[in-house]
Amino acid sequence: MYDHRKYKKQFFMPEAASFDWIKKDCIEKAPIWCSVDLRDGNQALATPMNLEEKLDMFKLLVEVGFKEIEVAFPAASETEFTFLRTLIENKLIPQDVTIQVLTQAREHIIRRTFEALEGVPQAIVHVYNSTSEVQRRQVFRKSKEEIKQLAVDGASWVKKYAQETKGNFYYQYSPESFSGTEVDYALDICNSVLDIWKPTPDRKAIINIPTTVENAMPHIFGSQIDYINRNLVPRDSVVLCVHPHNDRGSGVCHAEYAILAGAQRVEGTLFGNGERTGNVDLVTVAMNMYSQGVEPELDFRNMPRISEIYERVTKMKIHERQPYSGALVFTAFSGSHQDAIAKGMQYREQETQEIWDVPYLPIDPTDIGRNYETDVIRINSQSGKGGVGYILQHNYGVKLPYKMNEEMGYLAKEVSDHKQTELSPEEIYRIFAAGYLNFTSELRLLDFSFGQGPHHGAELHVVHKGEELHVTGKGKGRLDAVNDALKTLLGRDYTLTVYEEHSLGKSASAQAIAYVGIEYGNKTYWGAGIDEDIINASVYALVIAINRLEHALQIQATGV
Repeated sequence: MYDHRKYKKQFFMPEAASFDWIKKDCIEKAPIWCSVDLRDGNQALATPMNLEEKLDMFKLLVEVGFKEIEVAFPAASETEFTFLRTLIENKLIPQDVTIQVLTQAREHIIRRTFEALEGVPQAIVHVYNSTSEVQRRQVFRKSKEEIKQLAVDGASWVKKYAQETKGNFYYQYSPESFSGTEVDYALDICNSVLDIWKPTPDRKAIINIPTTVENAMPHIFGSQIDYINRNLVPRDSVVLCVHPHNDRGSGVCHAEYAILAGAQRVEGTLFGNGERTGNVDLVTVAMNMYSQGVEPELDFRNMPRISEIYERVTKMKIHERQPYSGALVFTAFSGSHQDAIAKGMQYREQETQEIWDVPYLPIDPTDIGRNYETDVIRINSQSGKGGVGYILQHNYGVKLPYKMNEEMGYLAKEVSDHKQTELSPEEIYRIFAAGYLNFTSELRLLDFSFGQGPHHGAELHVVHKGEELHVTGKGKGRLDAVNDALKTLLGRDYTLTVYEEHSLGKSASAQAIAYVGIEYGNKTYWGAGIDEDIINASVYALVIAINRLEHALQIQATGV
C-alpha cells in the first residue's frame, strides 16, 4: 500500500548546529579528490571489471589527475587481492599517487589486508564499522559502547599490522551508516579512533563521513559536517572527508555543502556509478567549480575519451542529460534557445570577451573536448531560424539576411517534422541549396554579358517556358540592368528589395555568396548565388528569386 505514514525522519540534527558555513557564496579551492571507482563503483556493477578492465580504469584515473584512488577490498575476494598485488608487484602506482584499500574493523580481515599491501610504496588503510541506530538495533544488537569498542579495536589492529608490514601507511576511519547515526555519538567514536592513532599535523589521519544512505536534505548534512569539523580532536591533524551517496538525488549538493562546512576531501566516482542510485558524481562536482573560475585539479579536457573508456570497462551508459558529460547537455533544439546561443556567440566574437557568459551554455563546450558543429545547436521540428542560421553560418559560412533566415528556418522545420527526425548540418545545407541555390522553374539562364559605357546594358541568353531567347536591359548598375531585362521578359512588376553579399572564406580566391529578395504582392521571394565573381553570384541569386516567384504564381493559378 502506498502510505507515507509508515516513514519518518531518520537523521539527527546536531544540538549545537550552526549555519554560519552556509553564508559562503562559493567553493574557493578544490578538495582532495579520492576516486572509489575501482572499489565502491566496481562492486555496484552487474558484471564487475576483470583485471584488464581494472587496469584500464586505474590508468584513466591517473590520467585525469586523481592522487588518491581506492583500488580494492583485498580481503573480500581473490580477484580484489590479485589486482592489488598486480599494481604493487608491477610497480604500476605512480610516485605521486596513493592507493587506498578498504577493510572492516575485524582482525582477520585487517590482517589479510596488510598481507595484500606488503611492499606498497604508500597506501591509505580505510577501516570502517556501521554505527547507525537502525543497524545497532537490528543487525548487530549491540549497545553504543559495544559498537564504539569495535571501532577502537579496529583502529588498534590497523596500527598494529601497519607497524609490522613493509610500506608507508596512512589511516582512515569511517562511521559507516553515519546518516542514521546520532551526530554526537559518531563524533565520540571518531575522536576515540583518533586517540588510538595519535595523528600529527605532519602525518594526518582521515576521518571520512559517509552518507551511506542519503536520508536528509543537504543543509542537514552540511550542519552535521560543520559540527564534526568544529569538534574533531586534534583538528589540525585530521583530514575531514565525505563520501556522499545519491539516494535522494542530492549527492552533488551534499558534497558541495560539506566542502563549505569544512570538508577537505571528497570520495566519489566518475559519472556517479555506485550502489542503488550511486555515489556522488565527481565530474559534476569538479566541473561545477570550474564553471565558477575555480581550478578543479582534475583534467576533463577530453571528456569524450574519458566517457568512452568508462562505458567500455564498466558496461554502463552515461545518460544523455548527465551534467557536463552527457551527449546532449550542450545541445539546444528549442528555437528560442538556439537564437540566444547564436546571438551570444556572435556577440562574443564581436566584443572579444575573455569571460565566458554565453546564454544557455554554463561552460565553453570546447574546454572539455566537445565542439560547436555537432554538440551545441542541432535541428529538429522544435528548432527555429536562429539555430538553422547558426548551422549554416558556423559550418558553411552562409550568413542569411534576417527574413531569408526566418523562411529557411521554417523550411528546415517542415522537413524535420515530415521525416520525424533530427537534421544533420549536411541535410540543412542540402535543403538550403535545393531551395535557394539550385531552384528551377520556367526560367533558365544560359549566358549573359554586359556592355561598355556609362549606361550599363545587359544581354541575357535564357530559356523561358521552353523557348530559347535573347533579351536586353539597362540600369544604373549591372544587376539593375539584368533585372530590367528579366522584368521586361516576364512582364512582372516586382521590386528588388534586398541585396546582400559576403565572402565565403578569408582568402583572396574565396568564393562569394549573394542574396536577393524580390517583393511581389506583399511577399518576398528569395534566391542565393555562389561564384568567384560577385556579379555572377548576384545574377544567379536574382534568377533563383524570380523562379521561386514564378513557381508560386503557377501554384496559385493551377493549384498544383
